[in-house]
Amino acid sequence: MHQFSFNHFALSVRDVNRSFDFYQKVFQFKEIENTASNSRTRWLSIGEGRQFHLIPRPDAEIKTNKAVHFAFSAANFESVIEHLNALKIPYSDWLGTPEKNYVRDDGIKQIYFQDPDFYWIEINNDIP
Repeated sequence: MHQFSFNHFALSVRDVNRSFDFYQKVFQFKEIENTASNSRTRWLSIGEGRQFHLIPRPDAEIKTNKAVHFAFSAANFESVIEHLNALKIPYSDWLGTPEKNYVRDDGIKQIYFQDPDFYWIEINNDIP
């Protein structure tokens, strides 16, 4: 059987620098070298050797919905909410109730917000 491990995810973004600034401001991800090409694609480290690539597509029509999202877990969930509030980034629960977190049946708390291209991001407290 093949073994796989997560390497990176990539998003097409209209303004790579605006998106880069957003992800650095919200998550404090560090920029790493784009070793694949000399393109304007910017890479961020999300920890543990995993990467996040922002691919400039200024003319892209980006369609999103909340069911298509990516999630990060945070050990200090309440601190993340305070950070989003300080940055004036609106968040909601799954149903769209502003400034409310949702508690899943398994006890995990989660919130959702969007980046500059309206991609949905979930933050939860599902830390092993």
